[in-house]
Amino acid sequence: MKKITKQVYLKWYEDMLFWRKFEDKLAAVYIQQKVRGFLHLYNGQEAVLAGSLHAIDIKKDRLITAYRNHVQPIGMGVDPKRVMAELYGKGTGTSQGLGGSMHIFSKEHNFYGGHGIVGGQIPLGAGLAFADKYFKRDSVTLCYMGDGAVRQGSLHETFNLAMLWNLPVVFICENNGYAMGTSVARTAKEQEIWKLGLGYDMPSSPVDGMSPVKVAEAVSEAVERARSGGGPTFLEMKTYRYRGHSMSDAQHYRTKEEVEEYKKIDPITQVKDVILEKKYGSEKDIEKIDKRVKDLVKECEKFAEESPWPEANIMYDTVYEQEDYPFLPHKL
Repeated sequence: MKKITKQVYLKWYEDMLFWRKFEDKLAAVYIQQKVRGFLHLYNGQEAVLAGSLHAIDIKKDRLITAYRNHVQPIGMGVDPKRVMAELYGKGTGTSQGLGGSMHIFSKEHNFYGGHGIVGGQIPLGAGLAFADKYFKRDSVTLCYMGDGAVRQGSLHETFNLAMLWNLPVVFICENNGYAMGTSVARTAKEQEIWKLGLGYDMPSSPVDGMSPVKVAEAVSEAVERARSGGGPTFLEMKTYRYRGHSMSDAQHYRTKEEVEEYKKIDPITQVKDVILEKKYGSEKDIEKIDKRVKDLVKECEKFAEESPWPEANIMYDTVYEQEDYPFLPHKL
């Protein structure tokens, strides 16, 4: 595993703080109806992404995830201004405003979505890994899912083939405790989700998903295994989300006290404490980072606000057209 240095901790703090504040801004503009539709925020789960990114090479490795997907592409190198513009539905967005909150995508930066169908990204993640193996590319795919998605049959079909074909893929379940508003305890007899991989003889383990260090260690081991031809791994990241499943979630299924308990082990606070304890930075250094983050969030908002709406023809240019399609008149 790459060494976790002073620079890594400072980067983790700035990245995770920016992701948190980026999502907070989206929540604010959503209430103002500047962002429409569904909005699923990542607050509390930042350590999973921070640790994962430390373990991979973003120039050749790939990420694919579900619809809680605003900050992952930013971590992979996508301009955050374009991500915010996409949520605004603007023409400068990552998909020219046509994808929206749940479908951020950037092939250029090896980020393959952003998928609104629960569990839909799981077989696609294995497919990306299959292509890498077929074309003999030295790449690994990280395929993320929520705890609700592991109840989909597609996960089991994918696990079976991924092991059969020995694919270079790491499956990561971000278990934040609730599938929408339903706890894991109400959906499965076995609550240790990582054990699902054992039925396919897949190396599997639980991970402290609130610690970027623990995540980096586990993902690094899994990535090294996949890259060396050792096949898939299944990791269950035990994490937590501070906000609701989406902005429309009233959160009646949990108490405020429960949320506050998890905030005591907030990943951003954990990293900040290490920076100060080990003298990797002073309070003034932290303040400078805080200001940079605040300024960048403002830049993203300004860019999205001032960007133009997509031209109407864009909608038609992205729809498949077959001129000789049977059963329909050619001229309407």
